[in-house]
Amino acid sequence: QVKLVESGGGLGQPGGSLRLACAASGSIVSIKETDWYRRAPGKERELVARITVGGNTYYHDSVKGRFTISIDNAKNTVYLRMNNLKPEDTAFYECNVETFLDNDGTTWSGWGQGTQVTVSS
Repeated sequence: QVKLVESGGGLGQPGGSLRLACAASGSIVSIKETDWYRRAPGKERELVARITVGGNTYYHDSVKGRFTISIDNAKNTVYLRMNNLKPEDTAFYECNVETFLDNDGTTWSGWGQGTQVTVSS
């Protein structure tokens, strides 16, 4: 069984930084892909950033140059570093992770529990 635990988030100042973490544990070989989504009040959920097993990344236009997604393969943990925070970054952030369960390519995917990020002075 695979378990995902998110940490980080909370209250950030405009212009400040926060770091989110999404840690996968259990019977996994490695992480194949991780997506960070966010949902702001009254808005649809949007894909904020993605990192794949090859190290390819994607960022929503609104966070390019401010957010960085990275992975620590030894810890099976994906991070989302958020710099130069803006009030419009306020949202509920969730990670969606796809992992390899074995060396034959069997995968599993699931969601973290989510974490609230509030940017306010």
